[in-house]
Amino acid sequence: MTTPVTTSAPSDATLEVAGRRKRMLTGDRPTGKLHLGHFVGSVENRIRLQEEYEAFFIIADLHMLTTKNTRADIDQVSTNARDMVLDQLSAGIDPEKATFYLQSAIPEVSELNTLFQNLVTVPRLERVPSLKDMARAAGKADILCVKGDVVPVGKDNHAHVEVTREIARRFNNLYGEVFPIPELVISEITTLVGTDGQAKMSKSLGNTILLSDNADTVRRKVRGMYTDPNRIRADIPGTVEGNPVFLYHDAFNQDRDEVADLKDRYRAGRVGDVEVKEKLAAAVNTFLEPMRERRAQYEGRPGYVDEIIVDGTELTRVEVKAVLAEVKKAMGITGTYNQLRRKAEQARKRRGE
Repeated sequence: MTTPVTTSAPSDATLEVAGRRKRMLTGDRPTGKLHLGHFVGSVENRIRLQEEYEAFFIIADLHMLTTKNTRADIDQVSTNARDMVLDQLSAGIDPEKATFYLQSAIPEVSELNTLFQNLVTVPRLERVPSLKDMARAAGKADILCVKGDVVPVGKDNHAHVEVTREIARRFNNLYGEVFPIPELVISEITTLVGTDGQAKMSKSLGNTILLSDNADTVRRKVRGMYTDPNRIRADIPGTVEGNPVFLYHDAFNQDRDEVADLKDRYRAGRVGDVEVKEKLAAAVNTFLEPMRERRAQYEGRPGYVDEIIVDGTELTRVEVKAVLAEVKKAMGITGTYNQLRRKAEQARKRRGE
């Protein structure tokens, strides 16, 4: 497996701030089950960082509306949310160390977002690479609403984290030190090519291997993977670099000697695609088997995942309300209304009401 890297390596001395543990905030839109691309892009770092940080995981159903907003899409949110949480628990997220919450159930986040909108300009958002990224960047309140210190995300989400960092700095400069400046945490593999070899792994393209796939499904998908298109026979030397099958071997096959041997023989025209794929399927299934075992345990507790989401959402809402109150106080908004209310009460008293 790859070794995750962080833009700023944490140390024991830096894992607390203002008397609390530093926080990690990340999450996904509830559009379906997670796949191997999610794992290498973000989930792997989440598992590692949960030991060091207080972990908050957003189920971003409001952000989902930027691309999936029909009633049928929305009706699938609860099912997809359960699947996403179950995928992460199966991958190794500890339910005792993680807080999962549903974005739409915390209206205070929207109020925070309204306040932050005044701190980012349209030209700045226009520099975000894509329209989808721009929509995410406009919703920067999610990271700041729990004072997230680190954000492990895939490559596609870097832009909106950068905007969030700018917003935090600008708020602190205008109103006082309220927010930490969130740090990006990235993996060595930021994207994983799809099984079709044509694009990154994506649910919408149907080129994924899911974290929840059974062994037979994995074998079927691996058998259908693209390799070197110029290699029509096993005795023809093949290209390893950029070859999807070998990219997956590098990411998921922990037998490094086997991978090196396969590469040498592939380059020399002494191994066929069938053997390379069979060994890849075995490696991926070995990688996924512990997840399957944990999944079976969690699935044996009906309603457990729902409890995790509900409890996490209620806990997070308490946190967000406190942050919102702090923000309003720092900006002077609370004082404005209090002044008006006192004047109104004095006026009523003078009239004898």
